[in-house]
Order: sequence, then C-alpha cells, then structure tokens
Amino acid sequence: MTEAVQPPLRESHWHEHGLVAGVSLAHFISHFYFMVLPPLFLFIRSDYNVSYTELGLVLSVFSTVSTIFQTPVGFLVDRTGPRANLIGGLLLGGASLVVVGLSDSYWMLVAMFGVLGLANTVFHPADYAMLSHHVPAQRIARAFSVHTFSGLLGGAVAPATLLFLQLYVGWRGAIIAAGLLGLIGAVILMLQRDPPLVQVARPKEDESARPSGWQLLTSRPMLLNLVFFFLVSTIASGLTNYLVVALIDLQNAPVAVANTALSTIMFASAVGVLLGGLILTRTRRHVGLTYITLSVIGTVSLIVAYVSLDAAALIVMMILSGLASGVMSPSRDMMVRDITPPGSFGAVFGFLSNGFSLSGIVSPLLFGFLMDHGQARYVFVVVAASCLLCALAVTAVARSGPARSLPDPSPR
Repeated sequence: MTEAVQPPLRESHWHEHGLVAGVSLAHFISHFYFMVLPPLFLFIRSDYNVSYTELGLVLSVFSTVSTIFQTPVGFLVDRTGPRANLIGGLLLGGASLVVVGLSDSYWMLVAMFGVLGLANTVFHPADYAMLSHHVPAQRIARAFSVHTFSGLLGGAVAPATLLFLQLYVGWRGAIIAAGLLGLIGAVILMLQRDPPLVQVARPKEDESARPSGWQLLTSRPMLLNLVFFFLVSTIASGLTNYLVVALIDLQNAPVAVANTALSTIMFASAVGVLLGGLILTRTRRHVGLTYITLSVIGTVSLIVAYVSLDAAALIVMMILSGLASGVMSPSRDMMVRDITPPGSFGAVFGFLSNGFSLSGIVSPLLFGFLMDHGQARYVFVVVAASCLLCALAVTAVARSGPARSLPDPSPR
C-alpha cells in the first residue's frame, strides 16, 4: 500500500505558506516580464527609430531561446534543486532588464531579451517542482491555483504599471524598475526556508519499471499531454488575443463592448483559477472537471459563433467561458502531476511548457489568417474544435495509465 510521508502540519504550516507565496511571487514576476515590452513599443520604436517588425524580432528571440532551452533547464532543475535555479532565473532576468534600461543599443535590446528568454525557462520547472516536493497532496491543487492566479495577476498589472512609470522616469527607467523587481524577488527567496519534503513511499519493484529522462518525456502519456498543452494554449489565444476584433467583426459589437468582454473573460478566468483550486481540495475527479470545463468553453464558443447576441448576453457568455477556463487550469496541473514520477517534476513541466511556446508560434498565424480573410466566425469554431480535441487527448491520457500513484487528497 502506498501512503504519503508527510511532515506534522504545525511544524511546516508557516514554511509551507511562505513557500507558496515565494513561488507565486516568482510566477507573478515571470508574467510581468512577458508584458514588459508591448506597452512600451511606441516609446522604444521612436527612440531607436526601428520598425514594428524589428521590435517583433525582440519577442521572437525571447520565445525561440525559451523553446530551445526549456526542457534542458527542466532536467537541470531536477538535478541541482529548484530553489537555486529559481533564484538564478530571477537574478538573470532582472539583470538583463537593467542592462536594457542602461544601454543605448537596439541590438543590446535583442541580446538581452534572449537572456531574458533563457531566464524564463526556469520558472515553470522550478515552480512546479518546489510545490510538488513540499506541499502535501490534500493541498497541492490549491497551491497550483494560487500559483496560476499570481501569474495572471502579473500579466494584468504590467501594462498599467509600466505606462505609469514611463510618465515619470521614461521607458528606460520603467524597464530598470521591472528588472529591480526580479532582483527583489530573488532576495526574498534567498531568505526563505523550505518546509520538509513530502515523499511518496513506493514498492521497490516500481523503481526499476518507472520511466525516466527522455524515455519518460517521449512516453505516450507525456506526448499526449504536450498536445493537450498546445491545444489549451490555442484556446486561450483565440479567446484573448483575437476576441476583440472577432466580436467587432462577427457580432457588430462596439469597441467598448468588445474590450469589456475581453476584460471580463480575463477577470473571470483569474477567479476561476482560485475556484478550481478550492474544488480540487474536495474531490479527486480533476479529469471529469476538465471535461465539464471544456464542454462549457466549446458550447459558449459555438453560441457566439452562430447566435446574434446583445452586449449583456456577450458579457454573460464571457463570464461562463472565463470561469471554465480558469477552473480547468489547476485540473490540468493535477493531471500532469498524476503521471509524473517523483524527482522528474522539473523536466516534465519544462517539456510540457513547450506546448505553450509552440502554440504561441502557430495560433497567431492561424487566427490572423482567419481574420484577414473575413472569417471571424471560425475563430470561435476553431476554439470549439480545440476543446473537443482536448477532451480526446484527456481521454487518451487517462487510458494510458499513470506513471506514478498519488495518495487520496481528502483531508485526514
């Protein structure tokens, strides 16, 4: 019989909360860094006298470096420890932005965003490894949801914060301030102490049969999860990046209504993440919950695609879709945890994060093509189709069987 070896709650309670807070702060900073450049495009373009294509190259370099090094850094995290790597990523990312602010060269901007892309590879592997190693099973879903919520919050507050700073210290000062945020986060993590490890006792025969390394990453469940991550990111791209223009074109929504719909779905998604974490502290049925949320998103997308809706109805649809999308996030993370052997969390989450990166390359081209050809309806049809394919991927993963077993997360 397999059971968790868990530390006494009174001894680890505050250390555990501190760890979740520290990891969530790092995730907040990582998503803040995703948005550090776009709000300042106009000012950087004018200062350097470059085109939007040249500014796009900066973001492409960031994404390319992240994609190349994401999985190797995941292995590094597993071998050398997540906290040290997370601190290193914050220091490296913060320092790269400080150099951008102090430099007067476009090519230095390009190079430093490559460095920032390398720093970015640390966050998902290290974050999930730290949470999985130190948070007991009955609270891990809630920890995942707080972690995800903090990332959404970081991306949401970045544009307004950077524009406010730009008014007073210029775009260079704003970027330097963003860099200092990473350095501050690193210092906070340095001062923290990890709670005791949460381990799972396993029969000896399981150890030799358990896949590891690239054998694990190229196993059927992992490849199916990679597809799932790709499709989830595609859904998010359709419901955020192209929502405003698609609603204006398809539903004749006023600009204000379309932008309100975007704000609504993002806010509802953040609330849904926390709600999903609470739900999963009371049930082990995260696969079933994923089916429900995908059904809601797919149904709402088809309604928006084929039914004429007024402003109020559109907002209601966005609330439903956003809540479902948010609730699905901790379920997604729990499904991955179910098939990940202890000691491989960094490599697995690093590898699967490539699904987000690959979708980030493909989905903008796909949705942009549809919008350029006057096919806004099919933005929502593609989202609905992606929901169906996601459900099929989840079914295939469930039938493949877990690579490890977890204790019942119900409170003891």
